[in-house]
Amino acid sequence: MSAYRNQQHRLVHRGKEFHFVSYEGLPADVKTARPAGEPMWYLITAGKRWACIRFEPGQDEAGLDQVLVGWLEANVFA
Repeated sequence: MSAYRNQQHRLVHRGKEFHFVSYEGLPADVKTARPAGEPMWYLITAGKRWACIRFEPGQDEAGLDQVLVGWLEANVFA
């Protein structure tokens, strides 16, 4: 069992609240030919999740906000 603990982050941008959750990376699976997955931040909305940016442990909150706003501008508000 993994000792990883998901982190949650809420961000208000352009008057809307966005909910992000971190998930740990997954090891490669040779049987199903699935490549290894990196730890990522996911946008959670309407019961679905979308991969956003790589999860960096210990990243400061202001820096995380800046990166997530950049991702929102490029992928949600583009």
